[in-house]
Amino acid sequence: MHFVAFGYYLEIMPKYIPFGREVVYVTGVLEIVGGVALLVPSLRRAAGIGLILLLIAVFPANVQMLINARKQATPMLEELLLWLRLPVQALLIVWVWNSTRPPERVSRSKSWR
Repeated sequence: MHFVAFGYYLEIMPKYIPFGREVVYVTGVLEIVGGVALLVPSLRRAAGIGLILLLIAVFPANVQMLINARKQATPMLEELLLWLRLPVQALLIVWVWNSTRPPERVSRSKSWR
């Protein structure tokens, strides 16, 4: 969506972040690369770490989205959803972390024979 709805993503870039246009493109590319890397078992853990760092890096844009909505007197339900989106970012980080962890090994003494 970074490339399809570029203008929208550029609007939610906080003004204090330099090179906003480039950042939108780079984060879009990183999302694609991270998603593809998740499909490669040997890269899955590194992809997870990269995607977690990306989720942290884009958090200011989520905050900016809320700030923009409040300035524009957005309907209350939409604003509520933007407020809820902020803690969802933390849940996404936990989900990525858990989904990219190596499987736990079961010792032979505990496994069923």
